[in-house]
Amino acid sequence: MSEFTLPLYRWNELSQSERDARMHRVATSRRMFDPELREGVLEIVEDVRRNGDEAVVRATEKFDGVKLDAGGLRVSDAEFEAADDAITGELKEAIDAAIERVSRFSEHLIAADAHDWEAETEPGVVLGERFSPIASVGLSVPGGKGSFPSVLVQLGSPAKVAGVPEIVVSVPPLKDGGVDPAVTFVAKRLGITNLFRSNGPAGVAAMAFGTETFPQALKVVGPGSPPVAAAQIECQRFGTVIQMLLGPSESLVIADASADPDLVAADILNEAEHGKDSVSVLVAWDEDLLKAVAAAVAVRIGRLPEPRQGFARAALGENGGAYLVDGPAGAAEVADAFAAEHMQLDVSPETAEELLPLLHHAGEILIGNHATVSAANYLLGVPAALPTGRFARVTSGVTVDAFLKRTSTARVDEAAMKRLAPAVIALAEHEGFPAHAETIRARLG
Repeated sequence: MSEFTLPLYRWNELSQSERDARMHRVATSRRMFDPELREGVLEIVEDVRRNGDEAVVRATEKFDGVKLDAGGLRVSDAEFEAADDAITGELKEAIDAAIERVSRFSEHLIAADAHDWEAETEPGVVLGERFSPIASVGLSVPGGKGSFPSVLVQLGSPAKVAGVPEIVVSVPPLKDGGVDPAVTFVAKRLGITNLFRSNGPAGVAAMAFGTETFPQALKVVGPGSPPVAAAQIECQRFGTVIQMLLGPSESLVIADASADPDLVAADILNEAEHGKDSVSVLVAWDEDLLKAVAAAVAVRIGRLPEPRQGFARAALGENGGAYLVDGPAGAAEVADAFAAEHMQLDVSPETAEELLPLLHHAGEILIGNHATVSAANYLLGVPAALPTGRFARVTSGVTVDAFLKRTSTARVDEAAMKRLAPAVIALAEHEGFPAHAETIRARLG
């Protein structure tokens, strides 16, 4: 295979249409909204909606090459027990450490933001909110290209902290029909017993509609391939709540002259190895640094095994690349236009302080040379299930907030009701709702 050359784009020399084209996730949108893919996914979703477990079994055999029977969709008690002995003590400790840190972050969020409150907003009127968990959620854990127990840690921990009473998990089976013991171990540690093996899109549909064995979930979240994301979009049409879009993986690294080129090369390869539809971007205003990083990438990418090397070539080549800008403000312009899932600042502390007020759109911002995406994905505790496809411009990652809902409350005394009455009646009469106005007039006597 030929040596890899990191593409270099000069931001100020690109037209607006060229900038838009480069920032748009072409590979992702082409696949996710491809008519043939959507038609195929809708066929799976409709089959599961009508035929339940039978359809899940059918899709898993057709697309995953694993033949199951309906009774084998649920992970058994014996498999939960066996998971303890199937993974190393080191991995168990890592999982426990990750769960503890993600849960701690979630507990801080609840303490800071998600607690019941009331306030007297004017004499005699007390308003507030009560927080309560969603009754049931479905968590879609990816497979296929690998096994991802960390995803269940990231989704399941905040759901448990939020107090969701029923959590359902779907994960693609291994080729032998089993489920990765590490994923099963995470579920066991979190106290999640509704763990199922299924083809990805079929599992999304099974959780959305419920089947003979899958409990129905009111909300389904989780990252995945374009077919999995497409299945979530289709299920939303039937009333299931989803959180768009969580995949494919993408990252943007901003680097300055203080950065080590070899470490920057390692950092931009982090998310690039996920898949051929991943996107990895580097932004800097030092051309010598970009050239040094490009040389380091050529060496590092050659060390990756297949298929990871091929994935990284696509993510950094046709999908991503390096951008030369005219300074921190230019870097922030590119970063906000890209709205990355993961943003990493491989910059000096002084540059980081200059950049932070200029950055508005990212699933996460990791500050400094030691806050790597890999550390955030696995162990720091910040959310790692983050919006992709530029959805970071309008939404956030999966935290405890994704599993809570707010209910507003109001208390009004008689004096306040009389003070508000004329305005309420005026609005009700203007909109043609006499019964609305009568609820007030009846109290005025």
